[in-house]
Amino acid sequence: MAGGVNRFLGDTPMRTIVKLVILCVVVGFVMNMFGFYPADILFWIRRAFYDLWHSGFAALGRVGDYLLLGAAVVIPVFIIIRILNWHKS
Repeated sequence: MAGGVNRFLGDTPMRTIVKLVILCVVVGFVMNMFGFYPADILFWIRRAFYDLWHSGFAALGRVGDYLLLGAAVVIPVFIIIRILNWHKS
């Protein structure tokens, strides 16, 4: 049973918790430095759907902008995660 949990978490539960706590503190610190709060994410999502609904197909042209904006965060995070997991393969 413990092997399955370790395999699911990628490490022991305690080490995973420590890593997550450290990551949460770092991300929270950076978000606070830029004045960005979790409510802003919910507001942005709500506003994006509202704009899409009211602008119709004109808003679909901004999907490319959203794609590039999201890719600016997602792709580097993906690469970092793959690099960090590279030695385990």
